[in-house]
Amino acid sequence: MCQGVGPNNSPSKLNAKDRAQRQKRSFDYANSIPGRTMRLTRQTNMRCMLFITAIILSYHPQPVQSIKITDFTAVIPVINLSREIASNIVYTWQLIDDDSPLMPLVGDKMKYDKIINKINQINRKIDDIEHQIVNKVELSVANLFRQHATFAKLEQNLQELADLMHRIKSRDRLMRSYLDSEEHLERHTLETFASSTVAQDVNSVQELLSRIELLVLGPQDLPFRKLGTLELMREATKTLVQHQEPDSVCSFGLSEQQVLYELFNTISITEIKGYSMMQFSWMLLKAYGKGNFTAEAKLMRRRFEERTNQTQLLLLQVMKQASPAYWRCDPVQRQHKEGETFVQLTRLLQGYVENEVALNTDNTCKETCGYYSWGVQQERCYKDTYCSKQSKCSGKIYDCDFIDSHMWICPAAKNTNRRYEYVEYENGIVLGHRKQCASGTTKVESWWRWLIWRCSYCFCLCDDAGKNSDRYINMRESVSDVMNNKVVTGMRFIKKSQIIHLIVQQGRLLPRGQIDNGTLEWVQPHNYTVMSQNVRNGRDYHTLNRNNRSLDLDDLYVPQGYVVTGVRFRLLGNHLNLEIRMTEKDFATGQLIDPEKSIWIGNVNTERSVNKRTEIKLDQPNVPLLSPLKSEPSFVSNRFIRFRESDRRTDAAQTTVPFFDAQPVAPVKPVPLSGAGLFHKGRPKFGGFVAPKVMTYDFGPHIVAPIGQAEAEAQRLKTLP
Repeated sequence: MCQGVGPNNSPSKLNAKDRAQRQKRSFDYANSIPGRTMRLTRQTNMRCMLFITAIILSYHPQPVQSIKITDFTAVIPVINLSREIASNIVYTWQLIDDDSPLMPLVGDKMKYDKIINKINQINRKIDDIEHQIVNKVELSVANLFRQHATFAKLEQNLQELADLMHRIKSRDRLMRSYLDSEEHLERHTLETFASSTVAQDVNSVQELLSRIELLVLGPQDLPFRKLGTLELMREATKTLVQHQEPDSVCSFGLSEQQVLYELFNTISITEIKGYSMMQFSWMLLKAYGKGNFTAEAKLMRRRFEERTNQTQLLLLQVMKQASPAYWRCDPVQRQHKEGETFVQLTRLLQGYVENEVALNTDNTCKETCGYYSWGVQQERCYKDTYCSKQSKCSGKIYDCDFIDSHMWICPAAKNTNRRYEYVEYENGIVLGHRKQCASGTTKVESWWRWLIWRCSYCFCLCDDAGKNSDRYINMRESVSDVMNNKVVTGMRFIKKSQIIHLIVQQGRLLPRGQIDNGTLEWVQPHNYTVMSQNVRNGRDYHTLNRNNRSLDLDDLYVPQGYVVTGVRFRLLGNHLNLEIRMTEKDFATGQLIDPEKSIWIGNVNTERSVNKRTEIKLDQPNVPLLSPLKSEPSFVSNRFIRFRESDRRTDAAQTTVPFFDAQPVAPVKPVPLSGAGLFHKGRPKFGGFVAPKVMTYDFGPHIVAPIGQAEAEAQRLKTLP
């Protein structure tokens, strides 16, 4: 430890005679080590001072037992770090506030090396965390401005901010190199470093911090309000959403709130480093007898506290206006791949050509196609008609329509979910996309029966829950392992054994809303099929059909103090309805509270409720993969959508829409979730996608915690053993 520094051997507790004796013993010991000379005193003196600063950065007081939102144990990590540094710097000043210079470090060399190694480990850990935060924010900002040149002021602001932070980081790196140096450093080198750090010029740390403050908070002394970085960032994302360009926002990899929060963290860490370097420099100059600098240190502390408190209040304001929602954009250049970017239902309601003679038990043709609209079956294949050349619709047939008497049918390949590529009628109408027919077309003609009845071919919809139809939605829960303190951090759709599953990503919750990245994993879907034993429709899975094909689209939020720990579907009437599981947690400790008492919540509104659900109607929808434009999300909650067939004219009603977006919805910086939901995204005349979205944890209530209690906290530290 440093001579004359520490709770139990403060210089203030030693008289002049004791201090003189201790100085002599230190000098004798230092010269007794082989290979050491008098110059080691100066080098270890410097290292001792750097060691003090590193201890300030690494100090972590014990958490209190009673957790309140105003307690420092219940605030976000960077605010807690600011408070610790402010109080520990005051504490250190109290320890070294003596007329005599600091004494050289004495003690066993091995112990000294262990201390230095520990400091370096802590610094490397801080660097790793900082690097992750900065990279994520820079990536988000780069994606935003690469596509939009209209936010020049914000781009300029951020570029200047990045430059200032880089300069402080470089200076911090220089200070750490002094700490790591095994070579003798001249006193002049250290004095120059300290003096330039606190100097009143444009390159000093003090000036760099002032310029960062101006950029972040905006000018405070102008007759008109000028926005700072955080506010400009919020205005930019707001503008993108208002101008129907949310695709730029979802490209962040973070929610809007997360972008602001991570930018704040990056700025705060930079200010902490700058503040610590300035305080260290004054300590070093004091140790070299260049002045007392107590007043300067107090003034700097007050400015640091004021600036930090102002930034925290501003962050709280902009985060209240920012959305916590995170969802996925369309894949880059809309390069879709089934099973990775989307999954789909198949043959739920599918276009089907059949002659009316096969649609009734009498094998007559006395009705029209429109008569067969409410669910009939193909009774039998009449003689050598087209039904003998195609797979039978074994379910119900609906919504038949007569288009023309004669047609050419191009059958689809056997390995697809389609029955036909296209149907071309003699009158020129084409259902589907006419192209080269690989297997050759078949001419199909209506005929007269007994000269009085016309046996017409109808174009209908087939609802056949056969082996070729993937129409099942899992109703079993997908939950995190709450007994091992794991929470939900993401969601995605997958298809397994013809069943669509909504599964969750889980990770272990740590103190203050952090997630252990090493524990992140996707919870695997339940391993069953609709033919498995003890598996029941309506309990384990839901079978979609013409009368039961509605899915509710909601935004679900948990109350403050809870996090999401699971998702599942239930049946609400004949609608599939999303539920989420919420579990109470202790923010400070990161522990889930009574996880066995977790609660499922959902939106119980129906079409008949006071707050009625409204339908998203798909008008003549084509296959969503064919859309030439990016999908636009519809974020209105309390709605529902019906799965249906694609448009007859553009796709011969061969595809079930909408598709499910299968991209993982998990922010690049994992956090616990405060909610989850489903929404529809697409374009007019296209089926679009049902997609999950997550609501990242709201750190707002843990932000406001003024740090202007440094002196009181320093006094508390002095009482610790």
